[in-house]
Amino acid sequence: MKNSLRNTRAVLLLLAALLLPVLHAAAQSEAPEMADVLRQNGKIYVVVAVITVVLAGLLAFLISLDRKVSRLEQELKDQ
Repeated sequence: MKNSLRNTRAVLLLLAALLLPVLHAAAQSEAPEMADVLRQNGKIYVVVAVITVVLAGLLAFLISLDRKVSRLEQELKDQ
């Protein structure tokens, strides 16, 4: 029973892996209207700026978290 369930899952996963790129390509065949409108209005720069700020914030948070974890590891190592 477990073996057949694993085989079924593997087949479904393989099928999904093969079909997703095809579906993605089919969805991309039309021109992206929203991007064109944002570019025409000059609002694309706002979108890029917001994405940049969010990614910079995540990077700063990860660096801060890494420093804290390193400090805690050092304290445990010294004890």
